[in-house]
Amino acid sequence: MKQWQRAILLVDMDAFFASIEQHDHPELRGRPIAVSNGIRGSCFIACSYEARQYGIKTGTRIKEAKQRYPNIIQVASRPHRYAEVSTKIMLALRDITPDIEVFSIDEAFLDLTRCQGIYADLTAVGQLVKERIYEVSGLTCSVGISGDKTTAKLASKKNKPDGLFVVPPWQSREFLSPLPVTDLCGVAKGIGRYLNDRGVETCGDMQALPISELARRFGNLGRRIWYMAQGLDPEPIKQTVPAPKSIGHGKVMPPHTKDKKAVKTYLHHMAEKVAARLRKHDFEAQVFFIGLKTEQGWLAKKMKTTQPTSDSKDIKCCANELLDCWQGEGCFQVQITALDPKDKGSQLSLFESADPKREQINMAMDKINKRYGEFTLAPALLLNRSDMPDVIAPAWKPEGHRKTI
Repeated sequence: MKQWQRAILLVDMDAFFASIEQHDHPELRGRPIAVSNGIRGSCFIACSYEARQYGIKTGTRIKEAKQRYPNIIQVASRPHRYAEVSTKIMLALRDITPDIEVFSIDEAFLDLTRCQGIYADLTAVGQLVKERIYEVSGLTCSVGISGDKTTAKLASKKNKPDGLFVVPPWQSREFLSPLPVTDLCGVAKGIGRYLNDRGVETCGDMQALPISELARRFGNLGRRIWYMAQGLDPEPIKQTVPAPKSIGHGKVMPPHTKDKKAVKTYLHHMAEKVAARLRKHDFEAQVFFIGLKTEQGWLAKKMKTTQPTSDSKDIKCCANELLDCWQGEGCFQVQITALDPKDKGSQLSLFESADPKREQINMAMDKINKRYGEFTLAPALLLNRSDMPDVIAPAWKPEGHRKTI
């Protein structure tokens, strides 16, 4: 087999959340199902291929979906189950190659460059990946293989579901040429509109636009986009998870919530989640974003505690301060984010260290909740917390501080 200078494989699970529900509940197999964030969710976050035949897709509002197909089966999400299955899959992929980047909960890049000599050919590797994933999960996936990440990702979509498509590097430019430039990862409406204004609608059109034009407007991102459109994406596999720039949690509320106790419960719920996650990874923070999304937009403040903390008591004091500024207008969402997480003890303080009694209480609470489940032990106010399930963070990883729900 002729070895490629670089060989990248992209695994993309097929309708991941919906497929897990159909796998775990045989009575749902072959039927149009859609997953919502809780039974009271307002839109679908995943759909089976059977549901897609009726024009129902991710992001479709439930009311609209039922108008299109009244018999759609709504299933409440189980994020912890999805994370569990993903972790098994990502671990199994390390049997193929150690050079893996977990791109999202249902996608992973494998760099096959160093192990090409082990396998008969790259198509055989793709088939092996599909078989291995099915062994550990009972689910199908689609695989794309090429000489760079962008082409491999787009190749994986070619024969979905349960597909396998290989694009040799010398054919990447031809393969990408007719595709809309907005198909490229990272090219959203803003960049897409900028390119369209300059006559670039397809990847092939990019050849007529000087790379300097994109570099001047978007810097290194612009340069990468230019190369991506040519099938020459230089982006390497990223195996390390950088230290967090922020750690936050938010939750959508029932529309137009005006009850102050309800809003306070939501804020304190998020404060407890942020604090517990800081402690779990031995982080502390001193600057927090506290926000309420209201009918007039975000009512939000950046607040600073007297010293670095991972104690929810300090964060809730900040939340209460924001709540005092609220005029009772309808709320839709809350958000609390630690903006400067650092390793515990790495931030110098002019004040006394944290209360050792509070630290002992938090430690005991974390141990109980780790063993028996989140919020088994929690402040009484949280007895009335939202019953909406948690969601998987977009930057989810199977380990470290990104393993977040």
